[in-house]
Amino acid sequence: MRWYIILGGALAAAGVLTIGLLLGHFAIPKPSTPQPSWLQDPSRDLDENLLRQVMEEINNQAIGEHLKQLTIKPHMATTKGDDDLVNLILSRWNDKDTGLDEAKTEWYHAFLSFPNASMPNSAAVVLSNGSIAFTSRRTEKGDTEDQQDPDVVQPYAAYSPPGNPKGKLVYANQGKTSDYQELVNKGINLAGTIAIVRYGGAGRSAKAINGAAFGVIGVLVYTDPKDINDGKATEKEAYPNSWYLPPSGVERGSYNGYFGDLLTPYYPAKEHTYRINESEIQGIPPIPTQPIGYEDARTLICQLGGPKAYETWQGSLGCDYPLGPGFRDQGTFPNNSDVQVNVYNYREIRKSANVMGMIRGSVEPDRYVMYGNHRDSWVHGAIDPSSGTAVMLEITRVLGKKLKEGKWRPRRSIIFGSWGAEEFGLIGSTEYTEEYFSKLRERAVAYINVDISVFANATFRAQGTPPVQSVIFKASQQVKIPNNNAVTVYDNWKRFFNRTSPTYGPIPSLGTLGAGSDYAPFIHYLGISSMDLAYTYDRSKTTARIYPAYHTAYDTFDYASRFIDPGFTSHQAVARTAGNILLRLADSLILPLNVSDYGETLDAFFKAAFTEYNTGLTACNIQLTPLEESIAKFKTAAASIEQHIAALRQNDQRSPLEVRMINDQLMLLERSFLNPLAFPDKFYYSHVLWASKNSGVNTFPGLADAYAKASSTPCTSPAWKEVHKHLTIAIQAVESAASTLEAVI
Repeated sequence: MRWYIILGGALAAAGVLTIGLLLGHFAIPKPSTPQPSWLQDPSRDLDENLLRQVMEEINNQAIGEHLKQLTIKPHMATTKGDDDLVNLILSRWNDKDTGLDEAKTEWYHAFLSFPNASMPNSAAVVLSNGSIAFTSRRTEKGDTEDQQDPDVVQPYAAYSPPGNPKGKLVYANQGKTSDYQELVNKGINLAGTIAIVRYGGAGRSAKAINGAAFGVIGVLVYTDPKDINDGKATEKEAYPNSWYLPPSGVERGSYNGYFGDLLTPYYPAKEHTYRINESEIQGIPPIPTQPIGYEDARTLICQLGGPKAYETWQGSLGCDYPLGPGFRDQGTFPNNSDVQVNVYNYREIRKSANVMGMIRGSVEPDRYVMYGNHRDSWVHGAIDPSSGTAVMLEITRVLGKKLKEGKWRPRRSIIFGSWGAEEFGLIGSTEYTEEYFSKLRERAVAYINVDISVFANATFRAQGTPPVQSVIFKASQQVKIPNNNAVTVYDNWKRFFNRTSPTYGPIPSLGTLGAGSDYAPFIHYLGISSMDLAYTYDRSKTTARIYPAYHTAYDTFDYASRFIDPGFTSHQAVARTAGNILLRLADSLILPLNVSDYGETLDAFFKAAFTEYNTGLTACNIQLTPLEESIAKFKTAAASIEQHIAALRQNDQRSPLEVRMINDQLMLLERSFLNPLAFPDKFYYSHVLWASKNSGVNTFPGLADAYAKASSTPCTSPAWKEVHKHLTIAIQAVESAASTLEAVI
């Protein structure tokens, strides 16, 4: 083909392209006003001015109004009160002026447990002729109108089986295995007995599981005033005159040692889901169990016969606690009387809702910052959980207003979760993580949990994994404590709870995450960096194991507004701190997760393991040196990536792809500590550093428990192979974490 033909064709093509570009330029409609910067600049960073505006707009009086509405009626999971709150939260998150981008419900078919309203549970003293000499209260005393609401559920132990066992009563302290063993050591035959135990020391269900192993056939559980009321045990010393629990108050609760729907482990509880048989469920009481108030416990314990209980077992019921079995001579009840536990609970599958609210991210919509709080309560639930829901509603109100006014859209997407059926065992949050396992594992940046936002009004308290420490510190340094603009939340927190860091010196103490609230499936199952935030009490002024009205009919708006946080200023401080953290995670160009802080934890774990185990390990030819080397490798990798991040912050020409790469490494670090095969007998526990353990040594949990079992056996026993296995699991996890932080190749 001749050159001029080729040239002519090229010129013609260029002309067509030029005309097309011009037509495209003028044909595509242009916005009438300039687009906001958050739509144009992928390198934008956190707007500190907007952050201050949001904190300023969080209003304590608005939080009080949210709380009042949330606590009008009892709202146990799947009841009408719960349904009403589903609709309330949906209406708030769909509001045209202050709503989010989207709000919806997601339903699960959850296996729950309820008392029989027509056949109330009780504890009774039965005489030898079969007549009833005493029956425990069936409802709490109505000190205010709230306690007399017909929807207040009678006290019960969720998931306790029904039954009417009868036998001689024994006092078994806190129902730990060691407590029952002490009774046996005293020569007490526990077969066929009823045990009365107090809250604390062991999980609710464990008290019954432990007792059944010794032949106990029924369990009564009460709250001792020594543990909750600083020893005060009279009506005039309790609510409504103070924050202390009245004598008739009964702590309800789920007697379930695991979390998630019990019939569908590892699968979302949908209507179509495969379910195991009820007989296969683990972690619930095998014998009838019922909670009672401490006034009824006094009637029973103070009439027991037998030897006096240990001094460490004594409480504040106004008598010496005997052990039993059976009642004493010449007491209120004949000494041949029995105690009967009457339980009429039933179990059924019911539909429970999560309410999900979403704000789409402008730059990285596929990265999720999550914020959650459960909605259901045992009764009115002003503190647990409505204090947290009120805080969440205020944060979403302020952010929703900014969103609707076009003043803000986060860099990353924000997902809010109002979880259902948490009180039965973290069901809503766990089912959500099961349903969206892959998506959350790949995309979730962090999870913020604010359940009980205010236990009391003395100081901030935070729990979390090490990478979130720095962002919590930063946020708490920008918030002032209630009624004192000269003191930050951070400084006040450090005054009450502190430690000395090898890196930073004196700092506030960040607690660790167990399985007490909805963060559990996010950290233990998915390995998502998590935190739990609250205000709490001054432990130098009270020894209460939790706020006294916990899970009772006295946890009302009146109780909260008079004795927990008058004026709701501590709620406001938590909301401002949590909102600050949320915005930093959602809007910062580089995620504010400090991976180097994991180094201190690993060093502390190694030091404890070396101190406690090295002699025994060496004797069995097992070496800790490889673990020490893997930790050194991790610390080197963490320091290197922190240096890289510091350089990126100074580089105005940084590549968005490089920032994204670094952020992914920061986000995925927590996942690198997961090993789904490490704890096959523990549902959902995959995180090698934070799994539950029985050992009291603060080190790698698998190693700690394995060593405890092996330490009294010869080196040739299989138990030492388990020790070696769990040491290998720990080494592999730390190595995996180090490689996650190393330069990408």
